[in-house]
Amino acid sequence: MKQRLLFLGPPGAGKGTQAQHLAESRGLLHLSTGDLLRGEVAAGTPLGQEAEAVMARGELVSDALVRAIVRSRLEQQAQAGGGGWLLDGFPRNVAQADALAALLQELGQQIELVVLMELDDAVLVQRLLARGRADDNESVIRHRLEVYRQQTEPLIAYYRERDLLAPVEAAGSVDAIAERIAAVIG
Repeated sequence: MKQRLLFLGPPGAGKGTQAQHLAESRGLLHLSTGDLLRGEVAAGTPLGQEAEAVMARGELVSDALVRAIVRSRLEQQAQAGGGGWLLDGFPRNVAQADALAALLQELGQQIELVVLMELDDAVLVQRLLARGRADDNESVIRHRLEVYRQQTEPLIAYYRERDLLAPVEAAGSVDAIAERIAAVIG
């Protein structure tokens, strides 16, 4: 079984749900950048204090700060005896992927597989509208999908060139999708 995984896919594809399920069932460290940032802030760590100050100004947390938090968690895990991990939400662009590759090389680790969750736009829009969030309307959702394509889709080519990409159909039940993911990771 692959132990060091990255999940990619558009908003609404179910990355978070599947990543959490897989991490729990396989004993992997789930590194969701949003959760990591909130965890560092809640713990009051120096990195968390820095992130909180940036977010309080309404700014995006820098790539360098996200990398530092990911590094910290991977180093903690290595000190605790290692184990696999699953990255969800980082990297979001090729520059971040290059930086992550350099970080992982320093730590003597590497991504073993990139799970690409694929889903038709019409289904994505319906899923996101069904969540009922105040900021989710069709034009906002379609804009988010366009931003995803511009910023994140180049990662698909990046990881395909490195022979790491494993596309998974993200339609159907949570269990059916989980079975497809399990099939590609071994």
